Amino acid sequence: MHDRAYVLINVMPGQTANVVKALSEMKEIKVIDACWGKPDIFTLVEVPDQDALTALVLAKIHTIEGVAQTDTHLVYRLKR
Repeated sequence: MHDRAYVLINVMPGQTANVVKALSEMKEIKVIDACWGKPDIFTLVEVPDQDALTALVLAKIHTIEGVAQTDTHLVYRLKR
């Protein structure tokens, strides 16, 4: 079973297209939506565990030129 998370990304002015292109090369990112307002980009990611999520956000997303800030929301499963 994989963990899912929403990673909301703020970018520097004029950098949205470049950041979206870099994100699209990451297999863990399943959905990328550029939006008006803040944040600039919404992504849905799937990772094997929380350690992989940490690595994705800190080692990959934060190193993309133009990324100013991220806000990560881990999805949890409700027991029914």
